[in-house]
Amino acid sequence: MMAIYEVRTPQRTYPSVVERGILSRASDFVPEHVSKTFIVTTIDVWNLHGNRLQAALEGIDHHVFFLPGGEVHKRLSSVEELAGQMAAHGADRASMVIGFGGGIVTDVGGFLAAIFMRGVELLQIPTTLLAQVDAGIGGKTGVNLESGKNLIGSFYQPLAVLIDPDVTATLPEREYRAGLFEVIKCGVIRDPQLFELMRDLRAEVLSRQPQVVDALIAGAVRIKADVVSADEKEGGLRRILNFGHTIGHAIEAETGYTRFLHGEAVAWGMLAATRLAHLFGTLGAEDARLISEVIHCYGPLPEAGEIDPVHLIDRLSGDKKTIHGKIHFVLPASIGAVVIKSGIDEHLIRQAILESLQ
Repeated sequence: MMAIYEVRTPQRTYPSVVERGILSRASDFVPEHVSKTFIVTTIDVWNLHGNRLQAALEGIDHHVFFLPGGEVHKRLSSVEELAGQMAAHGADRASMVIGFGGGIVTDVGGFLAAIFMRGVELLQIPTTLLAQVDAGIGGKTGVNLESGKNLIGSFYQPLAVLIDPDVTATLPEREYRAGLFEVIKCGVIRDPQLFELMRDLRAEVLSRQPQVVDALIAGAVRIKADVVSADEKEGGLRRILNFGHTIGHAIEAETGYTRFLHGEAVAWGMLAATRLAHLFGTLGAEDARLISEVIHCYGPLPEAGEIDPVHLIDRLSGDKKTIHGKIHFVLPASIGAVVIKSGIDEHLIRQAILESLQ
């Protein structure tokens, strides 16, 4: 199967290609004017898949830089270190950065490309399910501060995003399931059929049946590409992609980015947003039950019950999606449609968090 979804933005139009084995064709996406390529990856990803990428780049001057795994390393200091390594290896404005890894790598690699010499070419090759369906597409790049996630960054579009579903076969079970929550998100916000796939084909999804994996990746990528094409910089429609992320990011920050994988925190955030939608009156009881049921059926999720809702609400005020001091929530209105609401009573938010995180 090969599917190509164009992302069309004022900055650039580029393909997001979903194709088994595309890793071996990576050189097709390196322009002739590029003099050196710099691969940002992790040791784990390189040990699993690096030989295929290295073979694909044979004859192209390339260097491999390793980023330690984990959100705690998604910091400006890591970007500075990588930029120093690029400079030491003779990088110039004809260089290209290749982000080859999960969401942390694509975010950090993308930010590096955006700011090195005020911008060099970028190729994203996401290797986790979460990065393939979300983080690697759309040009959001950045790093964390202690006070919050992705508070420093930029919108910087790649030349292409290469998505090889083959690599998902090597993902640890927990990492794979974390990515599935982002697929569920896409179904809730925009595609009832994708949601039904996740609801009805649980066994096939969890056993990583190739046709089903290809279908869920393609469905999520199509949605991401369409939304980003309509709204590159989150001025309107793109905000729907934040379903579950407002509270999810607060959960990650509150626990020091050490307890939850990003997709797991988003899952808890979606559960809280779904409960809030029902309490606030935008979502009926049956749809709320279905959304929560499908999220839980792809667990287990790490425990979140002891997290203080008051602390989470305090963190929400510092989220980058808070505008003029008002917290904006993406709330389901039905399966396949969401609304954005602000000015929700804090007591209702606290109740939703308490009831959903138990």
